[in-house]
Amino acid sequence: MTHETSSPLENLLAESRSFPPSPEFAAQANARSEMYAWASSDRLGFWAEQARSLLSWETDFTEVLDWSGAPVARWFADGRLNACYNAVDRHVEAGNGDRVAIHFEGEPGDTRTLTYRELQVEVSRAANALRTLGVDTGDRVAIYLPMIPEAAVAMLACARIGAVHSVVFGGFSAEALRSRIADAEAVAVITADGGYRRGNATALKPAVDEALTPAPDGTATSIQKVLVVRRTGQDVAWTEGRDVWWHEALAAESDQHEPVAVEAEHPLFILYTSGTTGKPKGIFHTTGGYLTQCAYTHRNVFDLKPESDVYWCTADVGWVTGHSYIVYGPMVNGATQVMYEGTPDTPHKGRWWEIIAKYGVTILYTAPTAIRTCMKWGEDIPAQHDLSSLRLLGSVGEPINPEAWMWYRRVVGGDRTPVVDTWWQTETGAIMISPLPGVTAAKPGSAQTPLPGISADVVDEEARPVPNGSGGYLVLTEPWPAMLRGIWGDMQRYADTYWSRFENIYFAGDGAKKDDDGDIWLLGRVDDVMNVSGHRLSTTEIESALVSHPMVAEAAVVGASDPTTGQAVVAFVILRAEHLAKVDEEGEGADVAATLRAHVAKEIGPIAKPRTILVVTELPKTRSGKIMRRLLRDVAEHRQVGDVTTLADSSVMDLISAGLNAPATTSED
Repeated sequence: MTHETSSPLENLLAESRSFPPSPEFAAQANARSEMYAWASSDRLGFWAEQARSLLSWETDFTEVLDWSGAPVARWFADGRLNACYNAVDRHVEAGNGDRVAIHFEGEPGDTRTLTYRELQVEVSRAANALRTLGVDTGDRVAIYLPMIPEAAVAMLACARIGAVHSVVFGGFSAEALRSRIADAEAVAVITADGGYRRGNATALKPAVDEALTPAPDGTATSIQKVLVVRRTGQDVAWTEGRDVWWHEALAAESDQHEPVAVEAEHPLFILYTSGTTGKPKGIFHTTGGYLTQCAYTHRNVFDLKPESDVYWCTADVGWVTGHSYIVYGPMVNGATQVMYEGTPDTPHKGRWWEIIAKYGVTILYTAPTAIRTCMKWGEDIPAQHDLSSLRLLGSVGEPINPEAWMWYRRVVGGDRTPVVDTWWQTETGAIMISPLPGVTAAKPGSAQTPLPGISADVVDEEARPVPNGSGGYLVLTEPWPAMLRGIWGDMQRYADTYWSRFENIYFAGDGAKKDDDGDIWLLGRVDDVMNVSGHRLSTTEIESALVSHPMVAEAAVVGASDPTTGQAVVAFVILRAEHLAKVDEEGEGADVAATLRAHVAKEIGPIAKPRTILVVTELPKTRSGKIMRRLLRDVAEHRQVGDVTTLADSSVMDLISAGLNAPATTSED
């Protein structure tokens, strides 16, 4: 996949940096090294034991896996259970009703605490309210909410009655919401008047009203009812007979509700992964297998001790990370967790660290983009807060460069916490590749090995496993419990998208490399691999090389069409504060670009030198922290910038576009 030359990856390995678990951590860890051998010798028996030990079944299953309808799997198919019962009720029945389920921290500073008993009451009332509004088992419900406890309650209430929830990220546009509602044929929407973001009350209800207006062709919406949570107190337009206040609906209902047991293969949720234009791609997951793998991975990858840990995943429930590692995984395991509504820099850049100290957070799970942003802000900010409660750190969303990994462990983890770099996707449903804390000697920047029970490999163009030290395509060679069961309403698209590249093998769409030990290093999406003069270069490796320079805080690399080389490397970099001041005051932008190009040439090779380097103050990111590289490609190729509605700050693109032609910040041969 990559040009055969020195890279940050090889340079790192040459330094032999690894972090074996401390004897103290290993002694208390949930995971054990024997799990690998057990899962390898009896994979289905291993998963059956996870399903029975981690979940409560109303009807036990007799068959673990039916793969006869490949590529559609059926896991534990004749078993029956309820996701909400597993996440809430059974903890109350076990005498843990007074355990805190959610510590909620609103961006303005308001707080709420929900115990498992209080959560049971709230979810039961919400389930009864949905029934009263006409929602039945199997119906689809769209959820369009900010990061507030009602988002988790709404998801669990749907699961409680066997309705299928489709959470739409609260930063998406009305048109994106409309397309998802139409594709799922949802019968109800749960939304809010608004939420708080960067110190402001942002409206949500108007987008719902717009999404529910008849389409230009006159097609009416499938939505019958809209439940509205009062969060900000903003004035909202109201459609009598359709719109219902959440608090009024719940107050009118009983707090008693019997969860509906469903078959293990009953759909639990749909989550759309496409952008805001074109036909949305509804990934859907079912109940039994998904819950099994979420609970198993959450317990072992994060070494969860539900009696003592305070866990915090900083994702939004609008993404799969919020589904699997805020709602289902942690709650099935009876965890206590923090839920935060806003951004890490509101009202100050130490807000996250303040929250960790306030609640005594022990496990933190966040994205590399967030880590690099905190690096940019400086070490002095986390140093002002007591982070000694932390005992494990996790990374999710994209490959983490070694420098960010090291900073995360040293500055946030006090140079003592394990760091688990997790690889998985919306489609996989749960973590697939990760170190196991207490077992694995961690390597900065490497996701390392498939978890026990997971079969993953790196293969070449002919689907042959590549030798250690080589790169190729990341694939999954055996079905796994949390796997997607298809694309909603379009099973042919499911087969074409994920199973057509290699026969009977799931292609993840990512490039990867095995090091000399056979550990896996993710190289980003295959479509983020550039072909420069016949050499295939990974954007991730070039970004890692740039960030390894002491003046760079963050970098994004894209390929742009070039008449000579086919594609050329274009880099967008954010400098650390002290170096940015020099550029601003002394006009050293061209020198910066030359320095960085030379650094990339040294780290990887001359072929990888960026044709253009643009120093920017921000990168285009979604509200979940993902860099929108497609927008940077538009800028690099001088095209009209595409849809920016999912960005946290759409004005960033104007600044980047305006700065592209500034000679002080570009360098070309």
